[in-house]
Amino acid sequence: MIQHDQLHRYLFENAAVRGELVTVSETLDQVLAGHDYPLPVQKVLSELLVATSLLTATLKFDGDITVQLQGDGPMTLAVINGNNHQQLRGVARLQGDVPADASLKALVGNGYLVITITPEEGERYQGVVGLEGETLAECLEDYFMRSEQLPTRLFIRTGEHDGKPAAAGMLLQVMPAQDARTEDFEHLATLTETIKSDELFSLPATDVLWRLYHEEEVTVYDPQPVEFKCTCSRERCAGALKTLPDEEVDSILAEEGEIDMHCDYCGSHYLFNAMDIAEIRNNASPADPQVH
Repeated sequence: MIQHDQLHRYLFENAAVRGELVTVSETLDQVLAGHDYPLPVQKVLSELLVATSLLTATLKFDGDITVQLQGDGPMTLAVINGNNHQQLRGVARLQGDVPADASLKALVGNGYLVITITPEEGERYQGVVGLEGETLAECLEDYFMRSEQLPTRLFIRTGEHDGKPAAAGMLLQVMPAQDARTEDFEHLATLTETIKSDELFSLPATDVLWRLYHEEEVTVYDPQPVEFKCTCSRERCAGALKTLPDEEVDSILAEEGEIDMHCDYCGSHYLFNAMDIAEIRNNASPADPQVH
């Protein structure tokens, strides 16, 4: 049976704790496609993808979230964009060589984790966290304690399944405004910690939850599909070209004959010739898309 990417929310009836379980292997496959990232970078993007999906599910609004690592190490940027529909995309930027056994800190160097939340209605919010933990999960747990004062645990599993990169994870969080007993939360976290990568990658969520929590009372909600989706478009590229000085655009056209705008996230190319540029400047809509 093919496991399609899904996010499951669940609730413990006898402890003021909620949980999430997500699989993102198919989405990860598309994030990595067309890029030749070294293995340590693939691992960080895998973890970021799981974490962003889990974080998005904790937000109670419609809108976008961006989770990014940036620093002065060989990986200058790793970023995942997501939204409340669990549509995700991501990219990494590198400079110099990446050691095969590079840790998170070795990859990022002096850097930090930035979480940007942009609701469709209301104020944009940005949180910045120093990379004090050894793992991405530890850094995010620290973020939740500081910003939300909510005890939170993330369990991120990455690796391979059926010869392809795989990633999945779980999140436990004390319910806001409820007085969860610390020992209840710790007990559930101890149970969740035992989850094996292969179980998360290959078993249906209901089987995983039964294995972990068969002695607890758990309510599981309908799953939400998770998918790769890029927001690039010919219109957006045209809008970006509009913001450039005319002489710069004309100079590229004179040299190249056309302007090729490439999306780092999905690999699409959008081509604009002199006639397209003239239409953009006249505020007409660009000619039919030429996407490869």
